[in-house]
Order: sequence, then structure tokens, then C-alpha cells
Amino acid sequence: MVTNISQNSSALSVYRTNSADVSRTSTSVNSGRQTTTTDTVSLRNESTLAVTYSGNMQIPSNDEARFSMLRNLVINLLQEQGINTKIAIGDSQIDLSTVTPAQAQELLSEDGYFGVEKTSDRIFQFAVGIAGGDPARIDAIKAGIDKGFAEAKKAFGDWLPDISYATYDAVMQKLDKWVADTTAPA
Repeated sequence: MVTNISQNSSALSVYRTNSADVSRTSTSVNSGRQTTTTDTVSLRNESTLAVTYSGNMQIPSNDEARFSMLRNLVINLLQEQGINTKIAIGDSQIDLSTVTPAQAQELLSEDGYFGVEKTSDRIFQFAVGIAGGDPARIDAIKAGIDKGFAEAKKAFGDWLPDISYATYDAVMQKLDKWVADTTAPA
């Protein structure tokens, strides 16, 4: 049985499984020998909680309880893998276990640390640095970024939020502009 509570494409589902095993006991006499069979009854009930969300991964701002549940789920997954939940962002640090919905929105906003512009800048700078600033290595740089993007998609079940695609596109545009600017005749 599935119990489903849904609002704005976000859903909290509880899956319940009930099962029963039944056996019986009987005694019979056959050719002077007594045979006994024992019956057993076993009942089981199991519930599993599952959280699903819409493709845009946004939780209504007035839904602190679901946000907290999702945040705690992510924090537990990170901690079980030995991943620190404190992330350096520029000169400061943010603890994912205490981030509020408003802070998360700010971090992902156009001007936010994890927004498209700043994230694509960091990826671009890293890629150019790894290539030693050599625009002749653009094919290797793009192949590496493509590989990383494909691995991220695979890790998340062949789906990524829209911000990931926008960031990928911004990185590729910055790389193309860099090559055009550095190879253009003076």
C-alpha cells in the first residue's frame, strides 16, 4: 500500500508491506505411529519512507518541515560517506546542517556562490590552470569537462537540475571566448 501526500510536485510517500505466513499443527496415527505437524503463524508489517521532489528541486519557502527533512537526509548521506558538511565559500564557511531555505536560495541565486556565474568562473579558472593557460589544449579541456559532467549525470541517475546544464553551457562559452581572445591576431 502506498500513502502519498503531495503538494506542488513535491511528495512524501510511505510504502507499507504487510505479509503473513500461516502453517498448522495436526496429529495423525498411521499404522500405529503417531505423526505430529506444527503450524506457525507469522505476521510482518514494514514501512519505508521515500521523499521525491519536482525536477526544479525547489521546496516552497513556507515548508520548513519538508526542507529540514530533506536537508537532514542529505547531511546524513554525506556524513555516512565521511564527507564534511562544512564548505568553504570564498573567505567564509557554510555548514550545510544549519542552512535555511533563504540561505540556500541566496547561494544558488544569480549572484550566489553556487550560482551559474560564479561556479562557471571557478570551473573555467581551474580548467585553464590545469591546461597551463595553453589554448591549444582546448579539446582536452572540453573532453575533461564533458567526462566530468557525464559522470555527474550518471551518479544522479541520468538527471541533473537545470542549474547544472546552465553552468555547463556557461563554462563552454567562457572557454570558447578565451580561445578566441587568446588566438586572435593582435
